[in-house]
Amino acid sequence: MGRAREVQNELREPARRLREALPDVLADYSALHDAAMAEGALSTATKELIALAISVTRECDGCVAAHARGAARHGVTEAEVAEAMGVAIMMNGGPATVWGPRALEAFVEYAAPPQLTD
Repeated sequence: MGRAREVQNELREPARRLREALPDVLADYSALHDAAMAEGALSTATKELIALAISVTRECDGCVAAHARGAARHGVTEAEVAEAMGVAIMMNGGPATVWGPRALEAFVEYAAPPQLTD
């Protein structure tokens, strides 16, 4: 299992507990997410690239995992992710040289076909 999936698994139970404690807040956040990421003048794929670049700037592993997965699900290419990371590095400097590769690795993890196990 790759690091991005480990992060998502690590956050699953704490996120569930928080959803139970704050159902209205997290339902409203989910609605905001759905509205912001819907197809519009920008495609959802483009919005996932934007979110992934912001995730790098914010140094948020959970965000990187979620938006790398979203980018892979919406047909973003590895070359597009790499270019978006170039913009994140240009805008964010040194820290993005650490988080940009993490984001690219997370995308590659989700974009790869599932491995069959015996």
